[in-house]
This record gives sequence, structure tokens and C-alpha cells, in this order.
Amino acid sequence: MTRFLAPSGIRHALKVGLAAVTLAGGATWLMAGDTPAGRADGRLQVAQAAPPAAPGASAFDTSQKAAIESILRDYLIKNPEIMLEIQAALDAKMEKLQQDKLKLALTTHGAEIYHSKNAPVAGNPTGDVPVVEFFDYNCGYCKRAFSDISKLVDGDGKIRLVLKEYPILSKGSEEASRVALAARMQGKYWPVHQALIVLRGEVNGQTALRAVEKLTIGLDMAKLKADMASEEVTAEINRVKMLAKTMGIQGTPHFLVGDHVIPGAPTDLLQQIQSHVAEVRKTGCAVC
Repeated sequence: MTRFLAPSGIRHALKVGLAAVTLAGGATWLMAGDTPAGRADGRLQVAQAAPPAAPGASAFDTSQKAAIESILRDYLIKNPEIMLEIQAALDAKMEKLQQDKLKLALTTHGAEIYHSKNAPVAGNPTGDVPVVEFFDYNCGYCKRAFSDISKLVDGDGKIRLVLKEYPILSKGSEEASRVALAARMQGKYWPVHQALIVLRGEVNGQTALRAVEKLTIGLDMAKLKADMASEEVTAEINRVKMLAKTMGIQGTPHFLVGDHVIPGAPTDLLQQIQSHVAEVRKTGCAVC
């Protein structure tokens, strides 16, 4: 996943990049970059500023602030690699925060993640390794990942696939999820899921219903349409959205293999899942 530093973040970095250090005696010193009258090698130089202002007052007047920002701007333009260091540090910090948040969620919400009674399950319902997928029917990466997920379920009879309907891309996505969850109430979830996840173009209530009407799996279409608006279906969608928020999941697809995480749909998704499955079978899963 690529992250970009927002313009406001850059402006903030420009402002806070100038370090003020209060030394003994109360004087404030500023570290600034190269200026026409400063160092020619682009290294930071130290200049004494006015003593600190009284509490509540600004430390610098308007002209001083403008001069400071100009100095820092010049320094960053001459040393743009600093912005890459800032971006790398931000990415590392955000990744650590996400890992910590997910670890806590796996520990405290394991029952909801792996064993929610209303979550659709495919593969072996009593399988030894749970594979959890958060997905959206209008997510192109989810569609691409389905080929690997289908191969996984067909090739490993001990996989318990837990499917989390997470319709975040459009209103049509939620309509399609309602069709699939209503089919679950008739025990027909997996063939309906297979039909919807491969649909081309926008997937919504109309296109989803048209697709499942072609299936010869014994669906009661009148019941399905009524169940789409049921409290049970609505509650499942809301539960998954709240769970994803708690876990810090902001995109689809998102996989859990036992307690291992695979965000997105890497080109070697099947191999990664199989590797994690083997590890879980060897060492176990403390949270599932």
C-alpha cells in the first residue's frame, strides 16, 4: 500500500522541522539551514534568537516567522531526501500502530472474528485452520484473489473459510451483500458468492439478483428478496463493519490465516496462505 504525505503534513513538517532548544540561562537557540549569509555546505547552523516570550504569547513576530519558514524551505529544497526520511518514519510508525491494534483485536475479539454464528462459512465447517476474508463484491482485487481462494478450498479439505461481507465501496456493494447473506439463510451462500464475486462491471442488487436467478440451486427467490431486508442480514453487515473498524481494516481484501495477516491480494497469495496454514498446523493458533 502506498502512502503519501498530505500537503498539510508537509506544511506541518516545514514548521516543526526547525528545532528550538532552551539552554541554561533561558536563551533560545534555533537550528536553521543554509542561508545566503550562512553555510555554503547546506549543513545546519545555530543562531541565537530572542529570549522566550511570556506564557501565552508568540515566540516570534510575523517577520521572524516568515524568515524562519523561508530558511527551512530553502534547506529542504536543497536536501529533499529529508522528506523521504519523514515519509519512511511515518510509514513505519503507522505500520506499528496497525499491528498493535490488530494484535489487541485478535486477542479480545477472537470469537467474533473466527466463530460468529451468522458469518458465512465455506470449505470444511469443522476444519482445523480458519482462513478469514474481508471483501467487497465491487473490489477488483477481491475478484482477482478469488481464483486463489477457490483453489485453496478445493485443494485442502481441512480449510474453514470464514467470509466477512464488508461492503464499503458503494451502495451497490451492500445490495449485493444482502443478496448473498439472504441466500445463506437458505443454505446456498457459497454458490451465490461464487456467482457474484466473478461478475463484471458494477455489482448491485439488480445485477446480483439477475445472476442468482440463473443458478439452478433451488433458491426460493421470493423468500430471498424478503430476507434481503431482514434484521439478521442488516445486523451481520453492521457487525462486520464495526469489527473491521476495531481491527483497523480500511480496505479489501484483507485475510487472516489463523493469527497471520495478509493485507491486499499479492500475486503469490495462494502460496502465502498455504505457508501460513502449514505454520498454524505446526505451532497452533492462540486466538482462534
